[in-house]
Amino acid sequence: MKKYFHVWWRLTDASFQNFFVSRIGAILFLFGKVVRFVFYLAFLIILISRTQIFAGYNLWQVILFYLTFNFIDSATQMVFREVYRFRQLVLSGNFDLILVKPVNSLFRSLFGGADLLDMITLLPFVIFVGIAAYHVPGVTIFSITLYLLLIFNALWIAMSFHIMVLALAILTTEIDHAIMIYRDFTSMGKLPVDIYSEPLRSFVTFVIPVGVMMTYPAKAMMGLLNINGIIFALSLSLTIFLFSIILWRFSLRRYTSASS
Repeated sequence: MKKYFHVWWRLTDASFQNFFVSRIGAILFLFGKVVRFVFYLAFLIILISRTQIFAGYNLWQVILFYLTFNFIDSATQMVFREVYRFRQLVLSGNFDLILVKPVNSLFRSLFGGADLLDMITLLPFVIFVGIAAYHVPGVTIFSITLYLLLIFNALWIAMSFHIMVLALAILTTEIDHAIMIYRDFTSMGKLPVDIYSEPLRSFVTFVIPVGVMMTYPAKAMMGLLNINGIIFALSLSLTIFLFSIILWRFSLRRYTSASS
């Protein structure tokens, strides 16, 4: 673990250097993310202030759903940013160099350096989640513990999907569309999946587990998720992870290196 943490730290340090090379562009990009977050939050506040209740949830509960989504989304992009650059490694043949290095190729492809811009936004999201949780009735130490457990579970599912994207990039040399499809589906979790009618609600909960990733943590904090839902969420993440590892190993066996 110490070895891989050192590798990750060196890769992250190199990634941070890119931020300082193009500071103006990075600052503008960060400003755009903040503006988008604020405008959507303002939209929710205006909407629910008129209706008082949204799909059975009050204002602070809906805000908690939205903040949970943003935290998971930002954390995922921060940790797995290297996935967005993986296609070029395959096309250029530089993936061959990763395979021969004494570092696990999957680790290097997933954790090739954290994104500073998303890291900057994480602390405010943590603070905002704490404020929202303070205003939500029924929050206890136990429900907060379940919330943190399911946040970790959501990140585990996100990691599994990113492993699948890496495998598809090896098999098809395509990654951009796959990662954008993933982003589009997860964006449906900005609001609780309860707002969707059947069969869409079941689809985004059990087939594309957006509900498990984005909605279940907030529900657990509110005390609205039973033990069966928690066991299902943990079992689903383990199943998806095992499938992603199988797919990754299959793709490596089918990989045609640049030298072949």
